Amino acid sequence: MPNAPVISEHRWNHLTAPELRALAARDAVVLLPVGSTEQHGAHLPTGVDDFLAAEVCRRAAALADPVPVVVAPSVWCGLAEHHMPFGGTLTLSLPTLHALLRDVCGSVLRAGFRRILLVNGHGGNVTALKALVDELTSELSAPLAVTSYFTVGRQALADVLETQDHLMHACEGETSMSLAAFPALVREQELPEAVGPVISLQSEDTSPVYRSVPFDTVTANGTAGDARGATAAKGERMLDGCARALSDLLRAGIWPPSEDR
Repeated sequence: MPNAPVISEHRWNHLTAPELRALAARDAVVLLPVGSTEQHGAHLPTGVDDFLAAEVCRRAAALADPVPVVVAPSVWCGLAEHHMPFGGTLTLSLPTLHALLRDVCGSVLRAGFRRILLVNGHGGNVTALKALVDELTSELSAPLAVTSYFTVGRQALADVLETQDHLMHACEGETSMSLAAFPALVREQELPEAVGPVISLQSEDTSPVYRSVPFDTVTANGTAGDARGATAAKGERMLDGCARALSDLLRAGIWPPSEDR
């Protein structure tokens, strides 16, 4: 019997149904990028969080050998109510995000896969996704897990960033990675004005009390951090570092032995 062909493509919607069945039979991990479509100042497109999460997942899948990996089509809309005052933003309610993830993950499981890792690209999704993974693990009887590419790749980002030590919003980090991954979408003529206050992501915030704060009360131009020093070279190093950190995590194993078999 001839050996099964090696499949070098990792993107779910670039693969055929027989190829996906073969990957499910190999117990491939499915990465599900979860992003947002929201304002990113005057210099970046609204799809940044979606595009970067998917880009890191694609790069990680190519590095994860011998672990077989499939990258599902991204969830391009998340929880972005705080950006609505700027316009250009699409947002979901929490129940809608719950229902969407339940149905997408349920479809992945019905296709024969067992292990799903949600890879988040938007700070505003962090808290909700952790709670939703708890609920969906029970509802779907499947070992779901979640990370954010900027969490698993925190050290890789900090090693490159010069004006900040973690991602902010439309900042040096996001702008550099955008210049590396989709340079034609960056409005470089706007970069001289792409500077705003220093902020913490929800996952990094140590404030004793949480309040809902519209982003237009934080920054007038939609930017937090300083994007003026962004370069494609920095972005390539950050994307590669985050992808390597994610692929290392996949090879090390996310699920307990009783579930990861």
